[in-house]
Amino acid sequence: MAEALLEHHSGGTIRARSAGSHPKPLHPNAVRVMAESGIDISTRTTKHMDRFRQTRFDRVITLCDKVREICPEFPGAAAVTAHWSMPDPASEGATDEMSYPAFRRTAEELESRIPFLIGELTLSTERRNVQ
Repeated sequence: MAEALLEHHSGGTIRARSAGSHPKPLHPNAVRVMAESGIDISTRTTKHMDRFRQTRFDRVITLCDKVREICPEFPGAAAVTAHWSMPDPASEGATDEMSYPAFRRTAEELESRIPFLIGELTLSTERRNVQ
């Protein structure tokens, strides 16, 4: 959801990558919540973070406390790491219907943080272009 929201709200000017330590198939509630916001993620796939071990990033943001502890170092001095502690919404209910509110809350939390990240990334890019 974070990857899709960041790309959507930046108008595609920011490329985001999302990965996990133990990726599971895309959760139906993630697809549902994003569709309610007009974003189709139904064809996206989940990825393991090892896939990006050699990728250079401007920012690395972890969302899950467990991933924060095991997140690998990424190459390049430009990577700035931040942690947005958010519970896994899939673990907040025995059924999809029970976990749906947690997915909604997670999307809302991401929606509130992403504009600040976009502003920070935009300012950082402008600074690099001036120097």
